[in-house]
Amino acid sequence: MSELISEAYNKISVFQAERERLLAAIALRIRQSLDLDSIIKQTVEEVRLFLQTDRVLVYRFEPDWSGLMVAESVIHPYRAVIGSKIKDPCLTKKHIEKYRLGEIRVIDNVETAQLPSCYKDLLATFDVKANLVVPIIAEEKLWGLLIAQNCKSPRQWDSSEVELLKLLANHVGIAVQQAELYQQVQSVNSYLERKVKNRTAKLEQAVEFEALIRRVTQSIRDSLDETQILQKVTQELGEVLHIECCKIELYNNSHSAATIVYEYRTNNDISQQTTRQVADFPEYQQLLQKKSLQFVETIPLLSSSTEKLTRLICPIFDDKGILGNIWLLRLKEELFDELEIRLVEQVANQCAIAIRQARLYERSQAQVKELEKLNTLKDDFLKTISHELRTPMTSILLASQTLEKLIQTQGLRGIKSEKFQRIFQIFKGSCQQQNKSVNDLLTLCYLDAQNATLIPEIIHIEEFLIQIVEPFKQKAQQQQQQLIVKIDPDISSLQSDTTLLERVINELLTNACKYTPVNETITVTAQEKDDKIYISIRNSGIEIPLEEQESIFEKFYRIPSHDPWKHGGTGIGLALVKKLVKLLHATIELDSQNSQTTFTIQFAIDRFE
Repeated sequence: MSELISEAYNKISVFQAERERLLAAIALRIRQSLDLDSIIKQTVEEVRLFLQTDRVLVYRFEPDWSGLMVAESVIHPYRAVIGSKIKDPCLTKKHIEKYRLGEIRVIDNVETAQLPSCYKDLLATFDVKANLVVPIIAEEKLWGLLIAQNCKSPRQWDSSEVELLKLLANHVGIAVQQAELYQQVQSVNSYLERKVKNRTAKLEQAVEFEALIRRVTQSIRDSLDETQILQKVTQELGEVLHIECCKIELYNNSHSAATIVYEYRTNNDISQQTTRQVADFPEYQQLLQKKSLQFVETIPLLSSSTEKLTRLICPIFDDKGILGNIWLLRLKEELFDELEIRLVEQVANQCAIAIRQARLYERSQAQVKELEKLNTLKDDFLKTISHELRTPMTSILLASQTLEKLIQTQGLRGIKSEKFQRIFQIFKGSCQQQNKSVNDLLTLCYLDAQNATLIPEIIHIEEFLIQIVEPFKQKAQQQQQQLIVKIDPDISSLQSDTTLLERVINELLTNACKYTPVNETITVTAQEKDDKIYISIRNSGIEIPLEEQESIFEKFYRIPSHDPWKHGGTGIGLALVKKLVKLLHATIELDSQNSQTTFTIQFAIDRFE
């Protein structure tokens, strides 16, 4: 018994040693050679001898999933199939995917195995009694199959044999990947070698051209002088392209004529400024369509001979239209290549930017001067008209006050009628509103014109706010609104300009009463937090749309469709508030959401003894 065990152990050891030798030999061959045909031919021969089977072959898939027998080792009398192209009728996408994922197909007995008849018939064609198929994967793609076959009888494939074939298929896959990569590298190298000389020259030229573009671009950034930039462009192009002449011409407004305004020549000749009529030269038809033009021209010489030269013309244009052209002259029959043409077109684009930029700057400077003049006239006008309006409005206000006293003292029956009183109140209110508008306008002009002088005082917040809010309570009650005041009991005093701050609070309360709907609430809050005092005026039932919030503090801006009482207004109140708050060294913020609008003024507390 021990002898049998020892003999079996020796066989296993010999098998393992032979397997390791075979794998090592194939791996070494793969490392030493890039000849795929030689590698797989020797592999199938060695595998067949090692497994002592009748046939071993490599089957390579074609793009249509038919296959070609590319390597085979077979013993007599079984026929060779190498070179045969075989289409397995039973091979489906499902089988292909399984093979790609590494599935191994083991058939010990073709006759007894549960196989599709089409596949069984295919195996019978080659006298196959037992079949072992392992996929060959290269770069995660199914390249082919490594197949071992027994033809004289069925055979139970041992797991060690299956594992060996799997390892060999992996080695073949590496060889395939290595060979294909080598072919790709060889192909790329051949292509690069063919192109390297021309490419090197082109790269050197491209570097020089890129440097020119950078210089031109930098000139545009550094200067707004059209003459300086375009003169430099003509010189740079002439020197870099080694041409005899480069010039720039610009069209008139109607594009009926083109005048040469900048020119570079190698012989340093100074040409006269010339103007050409566009209609007299056919080449302008293509140029006005924003297309470059190149042609060889024959010119006569004094000795009755002729000379050929090459001209390249590139239009200067942008999305707003065409401005002119760049002309280049080469005194020989040598065309400008694609890289040179692209360079000139890029330079032409930069010239268009420079021309537009310079002309825009000239116009903007003129506009700035005109706007400064108009702004001065506007300020003078506003000051004058405000003073002119204020004088009669003051008289009207005094007259209304006098009329009120007469009514109270004389008691005339007709004057005391309800209708007269109602008209009088409208008259009085209009006078007050107009007087307020004029005062606001005058204050706004005054603040725009110069820095106002602050007169700081110590303000006791509670007394100050209650005094301001009191006149608004009756107005809120008449409009069926609720006015609430909430002031922190221990709030610190504030040092600021009383008159200006009172005007700010009055304006915010006026707006709150103006825009708050019926049965809604106006809340005046004063609180202290983190060495800051916050005074807020909040009204409910109204929300300013987000797109209008950015414009709320602009001059003459009025919120559309949010005035339930139809009070109207000039749209300068909040602009004045913004300026006054800034003058008071404070900030104001607007928060409008969830049907509530809040204006909050924030003051830093000046601590004093």
